[in-house]
Formats: sequence, C-alpha cells, structure tokens
Amino acid sequence: MIVKVGKAVFETTAVLAVLCVACAGVAQDRSGSYPGMASLDKYLMTDRNAEITLAQSAAPDHNATVMILGSDGYEAAVNGSNGFVCEVERGWMSPFDSPEFWNPKMRGPICFNPQAARSILPITIERTKLVLAGRTKDQIMADIRRDLDSKKLPALEPGAMSYMLSPKSNLGDAVGHWIPHLMFYVAVSQANSWGADLPGSPVMRNPQFNRAPEPITVFMIPAKTWSDGTPAPPDKN
Repeated sequence: MIVKVGKAVFETTAVLAVLCVACAGVAQDRSGSYPGMASLDKYLMTDRNAEITLAQSAAPDHNATVMILGSDGYEAAVNGSNGFVCEVERGWMSPFDSPEFWNPKMRGPICFNPQAARSILPITIERTKLVLAGRTKDQIMADIRRDLDSKKLPALEPGAMSYMLSPKSNLGDAVGHWIPHLMFYVAVSQANSWGADLPGSPVMRNPQFNRAPEPITVFMIPAKTWSDGTPAPPDKN
C-alpha cells in the first residue's frame, strides 16, 4: 500500500535524533569489532543532500520533515506540515547488547508517523544526545529511565509506527541491506499477543529494546516492495 507521508515542523529543542537498526530473527556477528565509539566524523555524512535523500527513501512519498545528523545532534533539514518525520539512524540505535552498537557504517533510513514522531522520536533524540555527550551505555540507560520517570520523555502513543522501506539502507555487518518492513510500537507485551515469530507468521518482534529502559515492544511486518515501488526479494532469514 502506498501512503502519502507528510511534513512536520520541530522547534530547535526537539531536533536532535532518532532510531532502530537491528532486526528480529537475524543472527548477529558477535565478533566485538566495535568495542567503543569511533570519532564523530565517521558517523556523519559529509553530503547534506545525500543524507536528506537517504532519509526520504524510507517511505514512498517525500512530503515529510527530514532531520540530518550534525555534530550537535539531529537538526531539521526539510520542514513539513502534517507530523511525519524521516531521518537516518546510526548504530547506537541498535539494542544495547549488540556488538554493532558503535558500528559507524550503519545507516538506517526510517520515517515515523505522527504518533511515533511525538512519542518514539523524543526517546531516540535523547539517546543520540547522550551518545554525543560521551555517556556510556549504562549511563544512557540510567538517564533515560530518569527522564521517563520524571515524564521529561512522553508516554507511548497508540498507533505509533514507522516505515523502513529504503532500497539503500545498511543495517550493519551482520544484516546489511535487509528487507523492507513496517514497525509498530506497543506497550511491553508478549510476542504471542501479535502472533510474532510463530511458524508462518509474517510478524516479527524487533530486539531493539533489549536491555533498554523504554517499556516498549516493537513488531515488524515485511513489505513486498521498496519505497520506489520495485519488488523486494523474499526474506531468506
């Protein structure tokens, strides 16, 4: 199904970053090649327009607010009007226990619907802010728990979902360019509440929030086409 993705305007205090680059059911390389954060320039894209285009490729339509990563966090590059937001996630939006958490090559184009932009985006904005401040994984988790408890970070909104349909993503050494998919964010629950990961079920549970302080479960459903309408290969995982 092709949906029109719209635009949203964000104030300066809310333009810092976002996420989800690990995929459920995919075995990961545990070689530990990325023991710590690389220099910031390794995570940045030098071509501003290239990052905008990559972010826009997450969904079928380009009428979305776009954020790109700068040295101080994510900043608005294209302003919109109806609440959808696209950006390119980096490795630190992987599960905290992923060996590729610090992989500087990861590029995960994602586009959030309005509900996710208001409730998932602030969480990933905060995580990126803490990463760029030099916080450790344990410190990041503690800081986010504190912000959730104090309600500095918003509660999850019903209907929050996102698109990851880019034909140009790189979700890490172990996954690479994975299949196009939609993601749905719900309060913590058992995978079988959606029939996730059962034989023959198209629904998978994303391990993005392993060890994470956010009380969220993420379900993924594969799509048949990329954002440009070309057919995707069948999932072999």
